[in-house]
Amino acid sequence: MKKVLYILGGLLLLLIVVAVAGIIYLNVAYPKVSPAEDITIEATPERLARGEYLVRHVTPCLDCHSKKDNNYYATPIIPGTEGMGGQPFPGVGSLYVSNITPAALKDWSDGEIARAITCGVAKDGRPLAPMMPYSEFRYLAKEDVYAIVAYLRTLWPIENEVPKPSIDFPLNLIFRTIPSDADPQPLPDPSDTLGTGKYLARVAGCYFCHTPNDQGTPVPGKDFSGGHEFSDPELGTVRSANITPDMETGIGGWNKETFITKFKAYADSAGSHIPYVKGGPQTVMPWTIFAGMTEHDLAAIYSYLQTVPAIKNPVQKFTPPAAATQ
Repeated sequence: MKKVLYILGGLLLLLIVVAVAGIIYLNVAYPKVSPAEDITIEATPERLARGEYLVRHVTPCLDCHSKKDNNYYATPIIPGTEGMGGQPFPGVGSLYVSNITPAALKDWSDGEIARAITCGVAKDGRPLAPMMPYSEFRYLAKEDVYAIVAYLRTLWPIENEVPKPSIDFPLNLIFRTIPSDADPQPLPDPSDTLGTGKYLARVAGCYFCHTPNDQGTPVPGKDFSGGHEFSDPELGTVRSANITPDMETGIGGWNKETFITKFKAYADSAGSHIPYVKGGPQTVMPWTIFAGMTEHDLAAIYSYLQTVPAIKNPVQKFTPPAAATQ
């Protein structure tokens, strides 16, 4: 019996040693990304204009990194909070959206900001949570990355100290393995409608938000078919729509004009300030952000989405918060 206990004790000790060694390895070896580029980005008028368009209407950085007004549908940005961060992400520990104004980035190099956007690694080497869609931004054309960095430097510097993250185990280790080097794609010629649409559908988050996932990993064969859940204890659970060209459950019955009009409906003051009825349907789709996208780019996205496989996937878009059903 003593021999059995010794063996079991030895095995337990071995398991502990292996586990500790694994944790140490993950903390030392990851994230595995290249060092930040040693670059200084010139803020030309053309680059700043492109950066403003991307940050405010395409990527869209300010949708997450600003305070939102929950009194209105699609939660428009509260003016004066652009880029200040501080919003919590529930369910993973203590995690808050970063401040991306010059007040917080003044000690970051241009290369470090670019690496954070496209690789998911902060100045100090810690991995960013994958809620930040660097998995999509890694495909940004280099010139677009430079434009974004240049424009972020022009935001009003808002002093807002955001708490450092403390991610629950084992997510804190899993998150370390997700960042990877950027894979910049060529910026399509504006005349290349499908190429432009494919590029924008990726960097604008269409694939990221409209593809269902299993523990953070996109479900194979379900691209753009909707069902990605976003939960909030006060707002309930919303799920992204099916945007494949399926005639019954997707947007197969939409024409280009319908698609563009859906976005442009939120472009004016009335469209961006539709009162939200507490307990009723809300959305995380940043309509008021994307409403500023050019009709050319919206048309390109529509044209590209019409080429992806049609997937029948009915989505229950909204489940009320528990308090509203009691």
